[in-house]
Amino acid sequence: MNLSINKKNIEVDVDPYKPLLWVIRENCNLTGTKFGCGIGQCGACTIQLDGVAVRSCLTPAQAAEGKEITTIEGIALNEDHMHLLQESWIEEQVPQCGYCQSGQLMSAHALLSKNSHPSDADIDEAMSGNICRCGTYPRIRRGIKRAAELMILDTNAKSKSHGEME
Repeated sequence: MNLSINKKNIEVDVDPYKPLLWVIRENCNLTGTKFGCGIGQCGACTIQLDGVAVRSCLTPAQAAEGKEITTIEGIALNEDHMHLLQESWIEEQVPQCGYCQSGQLMSAHALLSKNSHPSDADIDEAMSGNICRCGTYPRIRRGIKRAAELMILDTNAKSKSHGEME
Protein backbone atom coordinates (compact mmCIF):
# COMPACT_ATOMS: atom_id res chain seq x y z
CA MET A 1 0.00 0.00 0.00
CA ASN A 2 1.32 3.45 -0.92
CA LEU A 3 0.61 6.27 1.51
CA SER A 4 1.51 9.93 1.45
CA ILE A 5 2.43 10.98 4.98
CA ASN A 6 3.64 14.49 5.69
CA LYS A 7 4.34 14.99 1.97
CA LYS A 8 6.50 11.85 1.75
CA ASN A 9 5.48 8.76 -0.18
CA ILE A 10 5.77 5.66 1.97
CA GLU A 11 5.14 2.08 0.94
CA VAL A 12 3.85 -0.20 3.68
CA ASP A 13 2.89 -3.85 3.63
CA VAL A 14 -0.08 -3.95 6.00
CA ASP A 15 -3.57 -5.35 6.28
CA PRO A 16 -5.75 -2.72 4.53
CA TYR A 17 -8.12 -2.78 7.52
CA LYS A 18 -5.38 -2.13 10.09
CA PRO A 19 -6.20 1.14 11.88
CA LEU A 20 -4.22 4.01 10.43
CA LEU A 21 -3.06 4.92 13.96
CA TRP A 22 -1.04 1.71 14.18
CA VAL A 23 0.30 2.01 10.63
CA ILE A 24 1.55 5.52 11.44
CA ARG A 25 3.06 4.53 14.79
CA GLU A 26 4.35 1.01 14.09
CA ASN A 27 5.07 0.91 10.37
CA CYS A 28 6.12 4.54 9.82
CA ASN A 29 7.69 5.15 13.26
CA LEU A 30 5.82 8.45 13.72
CA THR A 31 4.92 8.28 17.39
CA GLY A 32 3.52 11.79 17.90
CA THR A 33 0.02 10.49 17.16
CA LYS A 34 -1.21 8.98 20.42
CA PHE A 35 -3.44 6.06 21.31
CA GLY A 36 -6.08 7.14 23.79
CA CYS A 37 -9.34 5.24 23.89
CA GLY A 38 -9.38 3.20 20.67
CA ILE A 39 -13.03 4.06 19.97
CA GLY A 40 -12.74 7.57 18.52
CA GLN A 41 -14.04 9.36 21.59
CA CYS A 42 -10.99 11.11 23.06
CA GLY A 43 -9.27 12.64 20.01
CA ALA A 44 -5.71 11.78 21.06
CA CYS A 45 -5.20 9.98 17.73
CA THR A 46 -6.38 12.89 15.56
CA ILE A 47 -4.58 13.33 12.25
CA GLN A 48 -5.64 15.01 9.02
CA LEU A 49 -6.68 13.37 5.77
CA ASP A 50 -6.64 15.96 3.00
CA GLY A 51 -6.84 18.66 5.67
CA VAL A 52 -9.81 17.18 7.53
CA ALA A 53 -9.35 16.15 11.17
CA VAL A 54 -10.09 12.42 11.59
CA ARG A 55 -9.63 9.82 14.30
CA SER A 56 -6.88 7.50 13.11
CA CYS A 57 -7.89 4.74 15.53
CA LEU A 58 -11.13 4.30 13.56
CA THR A 59 -9.74 4.90 10.07
CA PRO A 60 -8.61 1.80 8.16
CA ALA A 61 -5.32 2.22 6.32
CA GLN A 62 -7.01 1.65 2.96
CA ALA A 63 -9.15 4.77 3.50
CA ALA A 64 -5.98 6.87 3.39
CA GLU A 65 -4.73 5.64 0.02
CA GLY A 66 -4.64 8.51 -2.46
CA LYS A 67 -5.04 11.10 0.29
CA GLU A 68 -2.51 13.31 2.03
CA ILE A 69 -2.02 12.19 5.63
CA THR A 70 -0.73 14.87 7.98
CA THR A 71 0.44 13.97 11.47
CA ILE A 72 1.69 16.22 14.25
CA GLU A 73 5.21 15.74 12.86
CA GLY A 74 4.05 17.25 9.56
CA ILE A 75 2.65 20.62 10.64
CA ALA A 76 5.97 22.25 11.53
CA LEU A 77 7.21 24.69 8.91
CA ASN A 78 10.48 22.74 8.74
CA GLU A 79 12.85 20.92 11.08
CA ASP A 80 14.04 24.21 12.59
CA HIS A 81 10.75 26.12 12.85
CA MET A 82 7.55 25.18 14.58
CA HIS A 83 4.18 26.10 13.15
CA LEU A 84 2.77 29.33 14.60
CA LEU A 85 0.08 27.21 16.23
CA GLN A 86 2.73 25.23 18.10
CA GLU A 87 4.44 28.47 19.14
CA SER A 88 1.16 29.88 20.45
CA TRP A 89 0.56 26.65 22.39
CA ILE A 90 3.84 27.23 24.23
CA GLU A 91 3.25 30.96 24.65
CA GLU A 92 -0.19 30.36 26.19
CA GLN A 93 1.12 27.45 28.30
CA VAL A 94 -1.56 25.13 26.95
CA PRO A 95 -0.13 21.69 27.81
CA GLN A 96 -0.31 20.32 31.29
CA CYS A 97 0.36 16.58 31.06
CA GLY A 98 0.59 16.93 27.28
CA TYR A 99 -0.79 13.54 26.27
CA CYS A 100 -3.75 14.91 24.30
CA GLN A 101 -1.83 17.77 22.74
CA SER A 102 -0.94 16.24 19.36
CA GLY A 103 -4.62 15.50 18.73
CA GLN A 104 -5.64 18.93 20.02
CA LEU A 105 -3.10 20.61 17.74
CA MET A 106 -4.23 18.61 14.71
CA SER A 107 -7.88 19.60 15.24
CA ALA A 108 -6.90 23.23 15.84
CA HIS A 109 -4.70 23.20 12.72
CA ALA A 110 -7.58 21.87 10.60
CA LEU A 111 -9.85 24.59 12.01
CA LEU A 112 -7.40 27.42 11.31
CA SER A 113 -6.75 26.11 7.81
CA LYS A 114 -10.42 26.69 7.02
CA ASN A 115 -11.25 29.60 9.32
CA SER A 116 -8.55 32.19 9.98
CA HIS A 117 -10.62 34.10 12.55
CA PRO A 118 -12.68 31.55 14.52
CA SER A 119 -15.23 32.59 17.13
CA ASP A 120 -15.45 30.86 20.50
CA ALA A 121 -18.36 28.82 19.12
CA ASP A 122 -16.27 27.79 16.07
CA ILE A 123 -13.45 26.70 18.35
CA ASP A 124 -15.77 24.80 20.67
CA GLU A 125 -17.33 22.96 17.74
CA ALA A 126 -14.00 22.09 16.09
CA MET A 127 -12.47 20.92 19.35
CA SER A 128 -15.53 19.10 20.72
CA GLY A 129 -14.11 15.66 19.88
CA ASN A 130 -10.85 16.25 21.75
CA ILE A 131 -10.79 15.51 25.46
CA CYS A 132 -8.21 17.08 27.76
CA ARG A 133 -8.22 15.18 31.03
CA CYS A 134 -6.31 18.05 32.68
CA GLY A 135 -9.04 20.50 31.70
CA THR A 136 -6.91 23.11 29.93
CA TYR A 137 -9.81 24.13 27.68
CA PRO A 138 -9.51 27.88 28.40
CA ARG A 139 -5.80 27.75 27.52
CA ILE A 140 -6.57 25.73 24.38
CA ARG A 141 -9.03 28.41 23.26
CA ARG A 142 -6.46 31.16 24.00
CA GLY A 143 -3.80 29.21 22.11
CA ILE A 144 -6.01 28.91 19.04
CA LYS A 145 -6.97 32.59 19.14
CA ARG A 146 -3.33 33.60 19.57
CA ALA A 147 -2.31 31.38 16.66
CA ALA A 148 -5.02 32.97 14.48
CA GLU A 149 -3.62 36.42 15.34
CA LEU A 150 -0.03 35.33 14.63
CA MET A 151 -1.02 33.70 11.34
CA ILE A 152 -2.84 36.84 10.16
CA LEU A 153 0.14 39.01 11.16
CA ASP A 154 2.49 36.60 9.37
CA THR A 155 0.34 36.62 6.22
CA ASN A 156 0.15 40.42 6.26
CA ALA A 157 3.92 40.72 6.75
CA LYS A 158 4.58 38.31 3.88
CA SER A 159 2.13 40.17 1.62
CA LYS A 160 3.75 43.48 2.48
CA SER A 161 7.30 42.23 1.89
CA HIS A 162 6.22 40.56 -1.35
CA GLY A 163 4.63 43.82 -2.51
CA GLU A 164 7.83 45.75 -1.70
CA MET A 165 9.90 43.30 -3.76
CA GLU A 166 7.85 43.86 -6.91
